[in-house]
Amino acid sequence: MIRFELPSLGADMDEATLLEWRVEPGDTVKRGQVVAVVDTSKAAVDVEIWHDGVVTELLVQPGQTVPVGTLLATLLAPGESPTTATAATAPTQRTKPTAAPIEAAPARQAPAAAAPASRRAVSPAARQRARELGLDPARLHGSGMQGSVTLADVEAAARAAPAAPAGAMAASAVADRALEMRKAIAAAMSRSKREIPHYYLSETIPMASALAWLQQRNQGLPVTERLLPAVLMLKAVALALRRTPELNGFHRDGRFQPAAGVHAGVAISLRGGGLVAPAIHDVGDKALGTLMRELADLVKRARAGSLRSSEMSDPTITVTNLGDQGVEQVFGVIYPPQVALVGFGTLAERPWVRDGKVQALPVVCATLAADHRASDGHRGALFLAELRDLLQQPQALDDPTAAKAPPPMNAS
Repeated sequence: MIRFELPSLGADMDEATLLEWRVEPGDTVKRGQVVAVVDTSKAAVDVEIWHDGVVTELLVQPGQTVPVGTLLATLLAPGESPTTATAATAPTQRTKPTAAPIEAAPARQAPAAAAPASRRAVSPAARQRARELGLDPARLHGSGMQGSVTLADVEAAARAAPAAPAGAMAASAVADRALEMRKAIAAAMSRSKREIPHYYLSETIPMASALAWLQQRNQGLPVTERLLPAVLMLKAVALALRRTPELNGFHRDGRFQPAAGVHAGVAISLRGGGLVAPAIHDVGDKALGTLMRELADLVKRARAGSLRSSEMSDPTITVTNLGDQGVEQVFGVIYPPQVALVGFGTLAERPWVRDGKVQALPVVCATLAADHRASDGHRGALFLAELRDLLQQPQALDDPTAAKAPPPMNAS
């Protein structure tokens, strides 16, 4: 018997509201398939399942708010029958009474979503927009497949609604959502500063070579296919971690657990306030063009409130870029259980000595916040030095073989 439980989608998540099921009892599901949509304090998230199987029972109804770890559904594994599944799970249920029925951990009912109408399919983007406008998606006419509510349906309902009340409801809904998110972020960051012994380092990196290479590569390409400096920085971070793998992973159960790949959580500001940091997976193994497309898609979906649980649950390091805000440096707070955060400030011309002469060159300040339980300042300095060197050879960042190269022999 497979137990499908509400996963933790970040250190700032204690509970979530089930918005809808994408499966029914008797459905066959595959690993990686989206089976449910839940609403966290930050976004509506598509929750994937990581087993093949057949759905036997859905134990939580749409509209219920339940804590992380709650049993949401049960499934039969391939080749398993209901009889054998019952026999296999019976001893566990006798020895662990708290892991059985959902009634053992009563769910808190969400006030706005308890009606049966909340079972109607609503796209995450439509649900997010309805929240911003102060509309109840369960009361909207759906024009999508099988009556699902689409983003266009929400916009049409907003245009048809009286202007003043809708505006007041929208403002209230956005304010409530922003307050809820700020509380969640504050709780996670307070925990981080309380439990993690941070240390901070910075390095000013010349970017003339990188920007010249970008200009040449982007020449003649449509806007949608051009690379941004942020993608070079993201790829360079992933490759620099080969030299200092103790910055890429998690601190759990009193020890550091290194990650097999670099899944970079990208800090994205949301239109209604707050931020999320969903992951781009295996950054070091991807070409720059692929990373650019994935980054643009991730930002679009994050701001539309349409993320996947795998993107929220497994970032191994966070990268934040505040260059477009004009700040020179950003010293971030580590997002537990990660052990490091890399920040980039704005690209700006500064006096720089090159070949014995003072010149005005574009530079960027890269910063590192790291966990002293997993690394120390010497290792952090090696990471920033490697990051600096990689950004002096931007053409190598676009070479697929560079991601497969072994780490340097001398790490001292």
